[in-house]
Amino acid sequence: MATNENLPPNVIKQLAKELKSLDESPPEGIKVGVNDDDFSIIYADIEGPDGTPYENGIFRMKLLLPHDFPQLPPQGFFLTKIFHPNISSDGKICVNTLKRDWNPSLGLRHVLVVVRCLLIEPFPESALNEQAAKMLLENYEDYSKHARLITGIYAKPKPKHKSGPISESTTALNVDQSSNTSVATSGGVVDLKNTTAPSAVPLPPFSTTSSKEVHPNNADQVISETGASAPPVTSSTKQKSTVGGVNRKEGVVAKPLAEKKKMDARKKSLKRL
Repeated sequence: MATNENLPPNVIKQLAKELKSLDESPPEGIKVGVNDDDFSIIYADIEGPDGTPYENGIFRMKLLLPHDFPQLPPQGFFLTKIFHPNISSDGKICVNTLKRDWNPSLGLRHVLVVVRCLLIEPFPESALNEQAAKMLLENYEDYSKHARLITGIYAKPKPKHKSGPISESTTALNVDQSSNTSVATSGGVVDLKNTTAPSAVPLPPFSTTSSKEVHPNNADQVISETGASAPPVTSSTKQKSTVGGVNRKEGVVAKPLAEKKKMDARKKSLKRL
């Protein structure tokens, strides 16, 4: 396994300083990671730039620093599969900054920014992926469609999870709902598992119909003092009751006693004639 001994002490010191700067103020769309035991391997997650076929993708790459760094440029590789003219099928990156345009004064920040810019503006003239370069030059729509397809399959960003406290509280709530099987009441403890929820008791509808419609048993001759419909006949209404001076029996309002006496007197007088 490679160690920091592969690099000179002065280079390690400079790298440590630069990596700290990259961590405190990272370039746009780039997040750098490093192994403290081996500064010769630098990892970075690059966000696909907006408006490109690599949009919404996260691409991991690595830079391999040679023993003669910074006199010699690092080698760049994409670890995430990508369809790009300047990136080979095995992930090797072809960019002038890492070749003939390299300068020992260039730092890691500059290299990473150039690689991300390569996703915005490819250079098909120095292609490592001939198919991607040909599609880019002949039909950009087909190139973009294929690059988006590869991005969607291999470079999907990781899903965002809820924070710890929210997840814990949600889990606790679910546990409480599933495990609590009894509730303390004023009358004692009620077991929820063996208790059937009471069905809703429907309220009687407000009726404006006449007593004739409510009572089919010749109730058309019955008149309620209040003008409201009489309640339906049930087993609990078989006893007599008096409401507002009107006698009721088995749910039907009876005629006033005085009217009944007058009818009997008329019948007797008719018989005499």
